[in-house]
Amino acid sequence: MNTEIFITCAVTGSGDTTSKSDLVPVTPKEIAESAIEAAKAGAAIAHCHVRDPETGAPARDLNLYREVVDRIRSSDTDVVINLTAGMGGDIIIGSAEAPLPLADSTDMVGASVRTEHVRELLPEICTLDCGTMNFSHGDYIMANTPSMLRAMAKQMQDAGVRPEIEVFDTGHLVLAKDLVKEGLIDDPVLVQLCMGIPYGAPDDINSLMAMVNNMPEGWIYSAFSIGRGQLPYAALAPITGGNVRVGLEDNIYLSRGKLATNAQLVERAVTINEAMNIKIMTPEEVRAKLKLKKR
Repeated sequence: MNTEIFITCAVTGSGDTTSKSDLVPVTPKEIAESAIEAAKAGAAIAHCHVRDPETGAPARDLNLYREVVDRIRSSDTDVVINLTAGMGGDIIIGSAEAPLPLADSTDMVGASVRTEHVRELLPEICTLDCGTMNFSHGDYIMANTPSMLRAMAKQMQDAGVRPEIEVFDTGHLVLAKDLVKEGLIDDPVLVQLCMGIPYGAPDDINSLMAMVNNMPEGWIYSAFSIGRGQLPYAALAPITGGNVRVGLEDNIYLSRGKLATNAQLVERAVTINEAMNIKIMTPEEVRAKLKLKKR
């Protein structure tokens, strides 16, 4: 059991949650303010995507990232900034019978474009989605080839930004081990176990423990599930030795039928863990543990 944890808040994500909850932040101002509120509630890390301010659709515009980061850094609230580098790896085939040409909504770009905002803004952490998978619905493929991941990992390493390896299935953990073995990811290795996302690893306890039992000694990891499973995982992850992630990227409800804010989800995770006599780490403590560089 992990008796000293950090909480990550996944602030907005890129899914179609804005049509289901008006509490999901969309503009850079809303995203930054929601991250700050989550930090005040007890989150040491804010994991941020950006969205088109007009439509709410997922975006990877450098200027949107810059505004979010500048607003957080200029606030009076300390939080570790974690930016996604997942955007730009999205393939949508034409249809089951005519997969080519790809749909116009496909967004597939090179490694240096996917890490441009990371190298420019230098967050303390950025994500590295460690594999390709059929992701949840329709004709969408989350595409991250081994050569793409090796290039992105090297660019993150050169920039001095700690990658958070996003692991959606057991094979992704195998690839992560190879990246570490090849010297592309430095110690301490940071992993996020992403459970319950169709069609990755299900969020049952046996699947989670299969991942945990294959985690190399010394690696630091968090685990989360989506939807109804998010808050139970706020208890389950520390019991299995991990840290906690909550937030509107993964779940929009505080309880059945009651929409949540990011701060409320963090507060609930704090309550769950403090009731188990688990210490909640501060951003400074997390920086020391993960050897992060604050800018």
